[in-house]
Amino acid sequence: MINTSQQYDLVVKQCKDIFFKKMHDYGTAWRVLRTSSLTDQIFIKAQRIRSIEQKGMQRVEENIASEYIGIINYCVISLIQHELKDDTRMELPFEEVSALFEKHITETKLLMENKNHDYGEAWRDMRISSLTDLILMKILRVKQIEDMGGKTLISEGVEANYMDMINYAAFALIRLNEKNTIKT
Repeated sequence: MINTSQQYDLVVKQCKDIFFKKMHDYGTAWRVLRTSSLTDQIFIKAQRIRSIEQKGMQRVEENIASEYIGIINYCVISLIQHELKDDTRMELPFEEVSALFEKHITETKLLMENKNHDYGEAWRDMRISSLTDLILMKILRVKQIEDMGGKTLISEGVEANYMDMINYAAFALIRLNEKNTIKT
C-alpha cells in the first residue's frame, strides 16, 4: 500500500504540473493580485465544492478534484506573494517561481508530516465534506486577519492558514483518488 508521503507527492506533482502549464500560458499574471484577492479566489473554489457536496449535482462539468487543485495552487501563490510583498516585478523567471513553489510545498509537507504524526492520520477517517468545511473556516480566518491588517493577538498568521488549506486540499484529493481507485 502506498503511504501518505507518497500519496501527497503524487497530488503535489499533479498540482505542480497544472501550475507550470498555466504559467507557460499566462506567465506570472497572478502577480497583479493582492493577497486579499487570492483569498477570495480560494473562497470561491471551496464554496463551489461545498455547494456541489450539498446539492449532490453540478451544472459545470469541471470536477471537484480540479477545484482542490486550484485551492492548492492559489495557496502556493499566496505564500509566494507574501514572501515577495516588497518585490514589484510583475514577471518572474520560471526558475525563481519553481524554487519558490518547491520551498513552500516542502515547508507545507513537513508541517503535514509533523501534524500527521501527532494526530495519527485522523484525516483518513474524516468525511471529504469536513475537509472542505475546514478549508472554508481557514479562509474565513485569513479574511478576518487580512481585514485587521494582519495584526493578531494570539493567532498564527495567514501563512500557517494557507499551509493548512494546502494540506486539507491534498488530503481531500488523496481521499478522492482512493475512492476512484476502489470504484474501478
